Parts: sequence; structure tokens; C-alpha cells
Amino acid sequence: MTGAGGRGDDPRGDLPLGKLALAVVGSATVVLALVTVLMIVLQPRPVVGLIIVLVGIACAIAVMGLVSTRMTRRAYGRGDDRS
Repeated sequence: MTGAGGRGDDPRGDLPLGKLALAVVGSATVVLALVTVLMIVLQPRPVVGLIIVLVGIACAIAVMGLVSTRMTRRAYGRGDDRS
């Protein structure tokens, strides 16, 4: 029997999907929680608040991509491959 992806001889190819999902969703949750605290503390006007929220959502999406890419590269040994 081979491991996930048919690579039974690759010891680094172990990345549980649940761990990846929790890390990605957790990182986005942290960013959105910081945006929420910022909104509560600043209490901006509606237009400024909308801009802050939209930037926060964009940052949450970017952090999700960064965390998933980093974890995947670390698990599958592509950390030095910059393509």
C-alpha cells in the first residue's frame, strides 16, 4: 500500500487535510477578529468602516493563501522551489 498521492517512499509527504483546514480557517479567524476589535475601538464613520472591513476580508483571504501554501510546501518539500 502506498501513502497519499501514491508516494509510499516519501516520508515528508504527510499533511493531514484536517490540520491544513484548521490552520487556514484559524488564521483567517484571527485576522477577522483583529478587524472586529479595530472597528469597535475606532468606531469609524460608515464609509471608512466599510473600507476597513473590505481590507480586512482581503487580508484574511491573503493570509489563508499564505498559510496553506507554506504548510503544503513544508510538507511536500517544495520550500526551496520558487516557481
